[in-house]
Amino acid sequence: MVLKTFGWSFAVTALGLVAAVLYGGWAAFGVVAILSVLEISLSFDNAVVNAGILKKMNAFWQKIFLTVGILIAVFGMRLVFPVVIVAISAKVTPIEAVDLALTDKDQYQQYVTDAHPSIAAFGGMFLLMIFLDFIFEDRDIKWLGWLERPLSKLGKVDMLSACIAMIVLLVTSMTFATNAHQHGGVHVDKAQTVLISGLAGLITYLIVGGLSGFFENKLEEEEEREHEEEEAAERAGKPRSAVALAGKAAFFMFLYLEVLDASFSFDGVIGAFAITNDIVLMALGLGIGAMYVRSLTVYLVRQGTLDDYVYLEHGAHYAIGALAAILLVTIQYEINEFVTGSIGVILIAWSFWSSVRRNKALEAEEGEADAADKAEVSSGV
Repeated sequence: MVLKTFGWSFAVTALGLVAAVLYGGWAAFGVVAILSVLEISLSFDNAVVNAGILKKMNAFWQKIFLTVGILIAVFGMRLVFPVVIVAISAKVTPIEAVDLALTDKDQYQQYVTDAHPSIAAFGGMFLLMIFLDFIFEDRDIKWLGWLERPLSKLGKVDMLSACIAMIVLLVTSMTFATNAHQHGGVHVDKAQTVLISGLAGLITYLIVGGLSGFFENKLEEEEEREHEEEEAAERAGKPRSAVALAGKAAFFMFLYLEVLDASFSFDGVIGAFAITNDIVLMALGLGIGAMYVRSLTVYLVRQGTLDDYVYLEHGAHYAIGALAAILLVTIQYEINEFVTGSIGVILIAWSFWSSVRRNKALEAEEGEADAADKAEVSSGV
């Protein structure tokens, strides 16, 4: 079962890691491994959400999502999107960006270095919004209750996430303006770049969130309409074309999943820039991670177990928050890529360990309750 579901992922992992060693030695191997783990950890909640929606779709639409969808997710968002970001930031064509990355690494590195403030500001704001919206939402299950309870109360204030994000952006850009003044105006343009790019990241998040909400509402409307027509057909004693309605609802599910999947892809791609600027290593690491996310989606659908490790989603979002902060800091200061990757891995591992402990505690409580019931029955007899 595991080999059948994850077989392609294992094969892609082996090929990707071998390619990394051939490309850049063992250092490249380590970067690709970190990127793969980071992509899997950040997208674990994506797999859970995908599985929850995918299980409602018929086999045809599941196959469409796992074939057409993987082309968009792996080749579109994880491989093409990083190149497009560099091309736009460096004001070169995507083909020139790829050519430079493969043939003139020094020039490409200079382009990426020059473009880093805009990339970091855009990505930092996008990831920060994901993190803030998560921690300000009132959830039934809380991982770090001492922190999440008061924040969920603050989250009742409308647009708080956007306000805090804009304050962070203003402080970041003002810091650049101060530094520019100290260095004779060398960085004046960078302050403006940080502000504009950060606003672009914020706007992108709001647009993606709006589209996701639109398709989610459409999906709910289609499901409600389908349910009403089923009831009407039953009352009239007439059969109806369930295939057409199911197909229409599934089509909106597919569109919603693609928008949602694209939005989750942003955090992995943007987070990767906090670890490496090499698009070859980025493509290898994110491609491997994306394959596991797809395999994990299928596995969760087939197993039907989505809630075994309830804190993993929390850990992934805290890792996103850490990456957001790191990206904004790297506008001014350099941070070692292994430190960046390790923070995300540690947070995911911590949340997994907490989930396991929670499951064991619940099992122990259930065992004690069963024992008490048996004791009560025995004493009654």
